[in-house]
Amino acid sequence: MAWTKALIWLSCLLVLFSLSLAESIGINWGTMASHPLQPLVVVQLLKDNGIKKVKLFDSDHWTVSAFANSNIEVTIAIPNDQLSRFSDDYGNAKDWVKENVTSHLKNPGGVKIKYVGVGNEPFLKSYNGSFMKSTFPALKNIQKALDEAGHGDEIKATIPLNADVYESSSDKPSGGSFRSDIKTLMTDIVHFLHNNKAPFFVNIYPFLSLYLNPNFPINFAFFEGADKPIQDNNIQYTNVFDANYDTLVWSLKNAGVPDLKIVVGEVGWPTDGDKHGTIELAQKWYSGFMKKMASDKGTPLRPGPLDVYLFGLVDENMKSIAPGSFERHWGIFRYDGNPKFPLDLSGKGHEKELVPAKGVLYLPSQWCVFDKSATNLKDVPANMNYACSLADCTPLGFGSSCNNLDNYGNMSYAFNIYYQMQDQDVEACNFQGLAKLTKQNPSTGHCVFPIEIMSSGERLKFLHVTSALLLLLIVAILM
Repeated sequence: MAWTKALIWLSCLLVLFSLSLAESIGINWGTMASHPLQPLVVVQLLKDNGIKKVKLFDSDHWTVSAFANSNIEVTIAIPNDQLSRFSDDYGNAKDWVKENVTSHLKNPGGVKIKYVGVGNEPFLKSYNGSFMKSTFPALKNIQKALDEAGHGDEIKATIPLNADVYESSSDKPSGGSFRSDIKTLMTDIVHFLHNNKAPFFVNIYPFLSLYLNPNFPINFAFFEGADKPIQDNNIQYTNVFDANYDTLVWSLKNAGVPDLKIVVGEVGWPTDGDKHGTIELAQKWYSGFMKKMASDKGTPLRPGPLDVYLFGLVDENMKSIAPGSFERHWGIFRYDGNPKFPLDLSGKGHEKELVPAKGVLYLPSQWCVFDKSATNLKDVPANMNYACSLADCTPLGFGSSCNNLDNYGNMSYAFNIYYQMQDQDVEACNFQGLAKLTKQNPSTGHCVFPIEIMSSGERLKFLHVTSALLLLLIVAILM
């Protein structure tokens, strides 16, 4: 009897442990894709994989509405190019809250909106101060509007920030402080967040440390111990995530808010587009990170559970590749909602396949490839450039998944990805007579020639045609 009670007690603890981890891990869902997954498909995908929090990059009504009655916690956002609307006019902020927050809460069992992200990494150095004057006023107006609408106790406004807003004077966490050019502004912002019980959202990317610095020790980006750990007084750092996070902790302390809650708004590893952006390394990083999350050890300066949003859910083939070709390949799922690698989101080390998206409709199984009988080879460079300027050819880059194709393979990949992104329009597989259609899959090894999923328009057309054919069949049977 005692053993039975002990086993029941242990089982309850394991269930509570799993629930605790699931509730501390969210995921970012970006939709900068030529053929994004349908919102209801994504909601089911999150449910099937036990993901209870999602962070969006806008407040699209159709998308947000899909989360009604889902019990999934949602972070909605205001893009950078809209910040000036809300910094200059409080009335606009009130209207936005009414349309994008209140409207979703009124429905029975409505959307569980938790945070409003005001901008997205608006203080990046590469923006040259474009959003410096509008971000903080917009934050204050949105929070004021949330308060006046009666939502302020439950829904907080914050600013998702890149880790480049802080730096270290000593290359160690203890030297952390906010960037000199925005120190006053950041100090004002963190005190505002603290006063309103809102968290500090920060995006931390160990991969970028490796990508931007050819001398960066690769094992310091992972969680298996470093050959040369950082010794900071009596603390030893064996991975860059902990070191980066605690640099922020010191920055907050030096700004006078040592206890401000931190949420990691984005963290992850890409699977393509760079020699270190591979499925194998992504799986290694995620496996280590999930075990770290499950341990509840936190970081040396902030022990305990971490609040984290993985980046990201699915690949986005329309994202800017200015930072690097890897930008389109952050998803733990492919563009179509199929998992890329086994992953145990519980962090127990039992790697298993994630549940794929359900109800995804594909275009016909046909590909556009280079026609080897073509004779006008002088036209190939211009046609390849045209295809890749309008479609995603990043897998062809150095160190990427399709880098080892021959010249014919490169041409075929470029032609096909353009053809797929154009909804397989027959005119999109011409290229001045250089291309032809085939039913034979040209994929090879790690290089996948994708078949695109149906866009919203194509999906509706398919459903209408299917319904019409079904109706005709019923009429024929009845006659």
